[in-house]
Amino acid sequence: MVRQPVSTQTFPALRAWQRKALVEYLRRRSPDFMAVATPGAGKTTFALRIAAELLADGTVEAVTVVAPTEHLKTQWAQAAARVGIQLDASFRNADVHSSRDFHGAVVTYAQVGIAPQVHRRRTMTRRTMVILDEVHHAGDSRSWGDGVKAAFEPAVRRLMLTGTPFRSDDNPIPFVTYERGGDGLQRSRADSVYGYADALREGVVRPVIFLAYSGETRWRTSAGDELAARLGEPMTQDLIAQAWRTALDPAGDWMPQVLRAADARLQVLRDGGMADAGGLVIASDQQSARAYARLIERLTGQKAVVVLSDDVGASARIAAFAASDDRWMVAVRMVSEGVDIPRLAVGVYATSASTPLFFAQAIGRFVRARRPGETASVFVPSVPHLLGLASEMEAERDHILGGPKKEGFEDDLLERAQRDEKAGGELEKRFEALSATAELDQVIFDGASFGTGAQAGTPEEEDYLGLPGLLTADQVALLLNKRQAEQLAAQRRRKADPAPAQREPAVAPPPTAAERRIRLRRQLNALVAARHHRTGLPHGKIHAELRRLCGGPPSAQATIEQLEERIATMQSL
Repeated sequence: MVRQPVSTQTFPALRAWQRKALVEYLRRRSPDFMAVATPGAGKTTFALRIAAELLADGTVEAVTVVAPTEHLKTQWAQAAARVGIQLDASFRNADVHSSRDFHGAVVTYAQVGIAPQVHRRRTMTRRTMVILDEVHHAGDSRSWGDGVKAAFEPAVRRLMLTGTPFRSDDNPIPFVTYERGGDGLQRSRADSVYGYADALREGVVRPVIFLAYSGETRWRTSAGDELAARLGEPMTQDLIAQAWRTALDPAGDWMPQVLRAADARLQVLRDGGMADAGGLVIASDQQSARAYARLIERLTGQKAVVVLSDDVGASARIAAFAASDDRWMVAVRMVSEGVDIPRLAVGVYATSASTPLFFAQAIGRFVRARRPGETASVFVPSVPHLLGLASEMEAERDHILGGPKKEGFEDDLLERAQRDEKAGGELEKRFEALSATAELDQVIFDGASFGTGAQAGTPEEEDYLGLPGLLTADQVALLLNKRQAEQLAAQRRRKADPAPAQREPAVAPPPTAAERRIRLRRQLNALVAARHHRTGLPHGKIHAELRRLCGGPPSAQATIEQLEERIATMQSL
């Protein structure tokens, strides 16, 4: 191989945000620059264009890319080669220097953390630009952060990229600028920001429809007591964790029902203009991943591709799936970040991992747009914490140092067990899953929640599973509002003209708390939809303003009292 001079003429046309950020970068010419862009927006192309500019004008002589995983090393090298930049993805710490046949190398954060002095010597040998991909990983451990800082301090330029510039801890991210706000807390500062809401408005990413499934769960504790709870209803953290784990049990009924619904949704997309649409199940551990794959084969008659992070050839299987028209892939964590499979359009979030960082990166696998009108559908357990994250897809977050720790599943029993796949036995000793049923509890889109309460396999569920796959964001919102209005009208007709068998005098039982919440969410969403049509404001912004005025969490998590207060506020506007 002979290394050729780099030219920017080989690049595809840049998107508007990429052009704007490139102009800002070239204007400032500062050593450090952080670009935050939603998954699927084109961070790789942007970074390689900057690298080409600096190589072409002689500012730098070499490029080092630091990526989170081995698979992403190959993906970066292939993307760079397409625009004339040769990067060595097989570089190992023992090599000491990159071959002069290459413009540079791609390494992992783990490689740098193990031998930072090797990479420091490489950086000092030639004027080097360093691209830190998903830079928040540099704070995963002190050794990684210290290693990245020691290795790349001598670099001429450092470009930090991330789709999620926040962490769940106080580990500072090397080379990121932190500024102290009026509250005394330090927040990360980005030089260019391109959020999901911006990308959705410009058609760069797909709109995501979340289908949240609830249901009755039963399990037995280590003491022999049998407990039952409805997934999604308010309860203690431990009970939520156990109900959630019961629902995800491959031997129960919840997962087969949800997988059947997800496959039906996938078929609708394939029949409706996305002929190669693929699905991804994100599992908690390897044992569950294999069990889900067997379920998919039993339900669909087709084998699912299984990707496990410690399997030899996992990267090759991901690449083969991306280039095929196979229906389903099941993975644990390997495809939760950075992996580019644009045809993924249906997801099943069958994992207990629930940090905002993991959730955002996982959903990012489904938002990459290929042509106008494509939508993505993600099936999630109806757990308040997850519903809140789904409702806040458009929220922009910064990394905050020294802030108060939020209580959440990051710290609970279930999350601790899942941080290490081999630690899963701890929870299983505490309880035994007995049974679980599934029903479509609500649909979340653009920050709005559309309550359904539809049993699996009913026409009400099919109304949502059958939504067309080629819709703009506005069309999705309009159709969801129409579906909900039709269902409410049907309910009113049934009450006004009951069937003969129902006309016997009887005292109707009072509605349950779950039924009241569903009815109030529907009423609130109808009012929000009406305001949207009057003002043109997005549903998400109207809900956000209501939360500012009334306080409280997203409507998917709000209490009955909070929903009633928001309805009263909407009626007074």
